[in-house]
Amino acid sequence: MDLFLIIKYFLLGVFQGFTEPIPISSSGHLVFAQHFLGLEIEGLSFELLVNAASLIAVLMIYREDLVRLTVNGLKYISTKDKHSKNDFQFIIYLIIATIPAGVIGILFDDVISKHLKHIQVTAITLIITGIALWTIRNLRGRKNDGDLTLKDALIVGFAQAVALIPGISRSGATIVAAMALGMKQETALKFSFLLFIPVSFGGMILSITDLMDDPNLDTLLIPYIIAFIAALVTSYFSLKWFMNIMAKGNLKYFSFYCFVVGIAVLLFA
Repeated sequence: MDLFLIIKYFLLGVFQGFTEPIPISSSGHLVFAQHFLGLEIEGLSFELLVNAASLIAVLMIYREDLVRLTVNGLKYISTKDKHSKNDFQFIIYLIIATIPAGVIGILFDDVISKHLKHIQVTAITLIITGIALWTIRNLRGRKNDGDLTLKDALIVGFAQAVALIPGISRSGATIVAAMALGMKQETALKFSFLLFIPVSFGGMILSITDLMDDPNLDTLLIPYIIAFIAALVTSYFSLKWFMNIMAKGNLKYFSFYCFVVGIAVLLFA
């Protein structure tokens, strides 16, 4: 096994893990990283693999919220306990917000993977992400978990669907939409990452056959495993770091980053 190749896949895992939670587009950075590392990875199996690693990290960090939502959701269904109603509604809104990305992902998966994964397109959409982050940098909403509406869920859901385009950050798009709708930063962050769970899990289930049929799986098994572990560890610490950033309201720095990287890639790639 080529040691240099293993290092390249390790770096791809680090890129994915670090950029998945923060609003600078993990898919876009994977496109950039593959270009500059001289790798051409066919299909979506590798991206889904490292995405699964990020999913595990999100599950670890939000495990208490997930347990509470599950317990209270079931409690409300069985007893109609009014104290559990907000958590039950929160679950319903997460389900509704999942639908747009799920439908669009199934219908346009081939178009996205074949026609939108060009480095110049990704650089432009990364700049668009930066503009969106800049517009909401000073917003401080008032909506808590129990104040969300069906309209909020649908708008955030469509924002997540837009983020299927490489370079449009998923966390960035959903957090921008959530904060523009008046959600508090903590609520926007929680809704964004709990929304990541069903979409990521659903995409993983639908694409298991793609991973199993990947012609590179036998020869690249070790690099894939190393990339998975790297993505898992870096996703965990990156999300923890981003939660602190959100609490301080410093999203403008991610906006600057998107501008700089997007313009640099357009000029020098």
